[in-house]
Amino acid sequence: MAMLSFEKKYRVRGGTLVGGDLFDFWVGPFWVGFFGVTTIFFASIGIMLIVYGASLGPTWNLWQISINPPTEEYGLRFAPLKQGGLYQIITICAIGAFVSWALRQAEIARKLGMGMHIPWAFSFAILAYVTLVVFRPVLLGAWSNAFPYGIITHLDWVSNTGYQYGNFHYNPAHMIAITFFFTNCLALALHGSLILSATNPKKGEAVKTAEHENTYFRDTIGYSIGTLGIHRLGLFLAVSAAFWSAVCIIISGPLWAQGWPEWWDWWQRIPIWS
Repeated sequence: MAMLSFEKKYRVRGGTLVGGDLFDFWVGPFWVGFFGVTTIFFASIGIMLIVYGASLGPTWNLWQISINPPTEEYGLRFAPLKQGGLYQIITICAIGAFVSWALRQAEIARKLGMGMHIPWAFSFAILAYVTLVVFRPVLLGAWSNAFPYGIITHLDWVSNTGYQYGNFHYNPAHMIAITFFFTNCLALALHGSLILSATNPKKGEAVKTAEHENTYFRDTIGYSIGTLGIHRLGLFLAVSAAFWSAVCIIISGPLWAQGWPEWWDWWQRIPIWS
């Protein structure tokens, strides 16, 4: 592979946040580091506990397996293992693995002399997850408000939570989050399709350059954000989508307990209409 010809350039010492040279080693093409070790530790324990939890259930059907949070009667206390304690430990392992992975990304960025945009972007995804399983349940006073770990049960939780507030699409922060999600999808789809069309020309034609790509968008929409700009835009849109998705769920319950369509009554109460 062409990658191997310059891979040695990146196998440099330093950049670690914890452990110094002790964990500064590679396994094949993968750099490990202290937080690589902690990622493996937390992820392995979490996966084993999920398998153990599945063994306690009535089925091994992948779609129906579910690790449920403690019931409301336990509040914010630690629950017995089979009554939700398993869920709590798995959540701790998940957060430990996700945070470890973000810190490992930060170490790799330091090692390569890069900016911290990758670990920061991943941190917003972690924020959205922790908001769902920690922040919101704590604000509501019970771990039972967290979503279950299961495919069908998770989808049921999303549906039930939405209908609990009348129509979740009327949540203003949800509107903003969905707008960022869809705009991000559109922007990067346009970017990806442009790259594919430029680098896969018809037979007999030359591969197009970045200037051809810029010209296409200038001719099509009157403006080209540029090769660096599209990635910055994609980062902004993705981070904003994750942030507002966290906002939209944390205000549902702790700050607004009624149906979201009713929230918009303020618009009808503006004095100008009367």
